[in-house]
Amino acid sequence: MPLSNRVPELAALDVLVAVGRLGSMGAAGREHGLSQQAVSARVRSAERQLGIRVFDRGSGGVQPTAEGALILEWASAILDSAEELASGVAALRGEMEANLTVAASMTIAEYLVPAWTVTMRRKHPNVVTSIRLLNSTDVAAQVRAGEADLGFVEGPVVPDGLRSVEVARDELVVIVPPGHTWISRAPIAASELAATALIQRESGSGTRTTLEHAVPGCVEPLLELTSCTAVKAAVVAGNAPAVVSSLAVEADLNDGRLSSVEVEGLRMPRRLLAVWDESRGLRGAARDFLGIARTGS
Repeated sequence: MPLSNRVPELAALDVLVAVGRLGSMGAAGREHGLSQQAVSARVRSAERQLGIRVFDRGSGGVQPTAEGALILEWASAILDSAEELASGVAALRGEMEANLTVAASMTIAEYLVPAWTVTMRRKHPNVVTSIRLLNSTDVAAQVRAGEADLGFVEGPVVPDGLRSVEVARDELVVIVPPGHTWISRAPIAASELAATALIQRESGSGTRTTLEHAVPGCVEPLLELTSCTAVKAAVVAGNAPAVVSSLAVEADLNDGRLSSVEVEGLRMPRRLLAVWDESRGLRGAARDFLGIARTGS
């Protein structure tokens, strides 16, 4: 069956999705290296081809119509499939050896891996790097199973059976929303921290494991979440304390959105580790990625 002439080309879909994501013709143009007029023309052409108005235009920018929101969702799926096709073609052309799979714990993945990946792409443009976001326990399991070439974990214990090297350090801090009673009473006792139901990361995360080693006997969490971003939002919404990586809250503390609370006699520093399977070793792209992580550049 021939492809419907109602389906715009990939380049046009890419522009539509960028406009929907950024909410602005000008911003989409800057991202794609096009003028605002060129973006507007492509959007109008795609709308004519589809026979549907995708965006409502206004003085404050553009907003998807109800029908447009569906089109943007479908277009995003098409672009994802096209990217998978491109990766598959690259593999069939003999570039499979250049692919790299990295598994990283949530904190490292959110706050360190993006910069490493950009540097890797700049230094080795032919390497296709896939990042898997997992907790530290699952990262170690994937590396042992050979499902990831290199892993990054956080926590006080080196996973069994894996080689490791330190790539960075951070420290866990207790955070509360502005106005919380602990701010005026700090430092609080470690026993009070242990007796308080906290908003926590899930079991198996490096953050959770480090806290449990540093403060034994913590009561059951008030809430368990799987990312630092979700934990921070819940702290504000629930007016409850949490323990998170200093990497995750530096900007929030500087801006006053959150406050840190000192705990008497308690420090929770930790090493952030790269891990790999010794029997397979580190070769090629994995070795290069580790070098970038260790130097931070």
